[in-house]
Amino acid sequence: MVGVKQITVDADEAGMRVDRWFKSHYPGLGFGALQKLLRSGQVRVDGGRVKSDTRLQAGQTVRIPPMATDRKADGPLTHRTMRDRADGDLLSSMLLHEDKKVLVFNKPASLAVQGGSGIMRSVDSMLEAWRSKKGEKPRLVHRLDRDTSGVLVVARTRGAAQKLTEAFRVRSTQKTYWALVKGVPKPPTGRISTWLVKETTPDGDRMRNVRHGRDGADHAISTYDVIERAGQDLAWLKMEPETGRTHQLRVHALHIGHPIIGDPKYFEADHNWDFPGGIQKKLHLHARRIRIPHPDGGVLDVTAPLPPHMVQSWNLLGLDEAAAQQAEQDE
Repeated sequence: MVGVKQITVDADEAGMRVDRWFKSHYPGLGFGALQKLLRSGQVRVDGGRVKSDTRLQAGQTVRIPPMATDRKADGPLTHRTMRDRADGDLLSSMLLHEDKKVLVFNKPASLAVQGGSGIMRSVDSMLEAWRSKKGEKPRLVHRLDRDTSGVLVVARTRGAAQKLTEAFRVRSTQKTYWALVKGVPKPPTGRISTWLVKETTPDGDRMRNVRHGRDGADHAISTYDVIERAGQDLAWLKMEPETGRTHQLRVHALHIGHPIIGDPKYFEADHNWDFPGGIQKKLHLHARRIRIPHPDGGVLDVTAPLPPHMVQSWNLLGLDEAAAQQAEQDE
């Protein structure tokens, strides 16, 4: 029949419900319209009738009738609005790595990863501009705080998202952050282990260290190493979270008495401590590097350059970024 399409289910789509498969491929096709197509038998899988909750298998053929493919909002976008183009251009400027399964971005500080109250633009909303030809939107697989810059991993396919999410869950991923903190930690290398609970405050959610056994508390573990110091006032730390709790590194830095410079929630200093001149009061925490199993095998290893406000601080303090980069390459 003219206008009928036959689409083969990809390996990454194995196990998807029919309704979710259509939402991915044809986001403009409403649920009610899809139900009519299913009930009338116009949508079929391998020639047979199916229901919205039928699970698809790799290699099966889905019959797509003209009523679905002709809908103006269906399928890949045929044109982009000015906002779409702007979002796509910004994503391109942030791109650190791209392959068929994975995208890695260098997220700027102040850009939210996901939407929420008062958030007009986020990485997640911008990813609409990068839907694939079959209409599949890239998927977030982890998060960064809004004020934290650096490496952000995004899956291009459903199957890749499942594998990457599992890698974060079982902690087979190594994440390295760079931070500028108040004072110089002693000893210069350490491991921090606390229990964190989320509390609601007038300034938004805040994490607090509590005793083991407190209801709702999660165990959080981080390690740190002093890379370089600027006198006794400031230190450049390499921090690695072994767990992935909200604000974990920021709370742990405060816990050892060395809060991260510019942290609007957790920075504390006595009256005798002056904020260094020339340094911007922005969070000095950067997701520097990630090493994660790639969905197709091997290890994906990506680093992100410092954001402008941290470059300015490093230059003012005379911190040797080149030496740290060489040390990274030798690891």
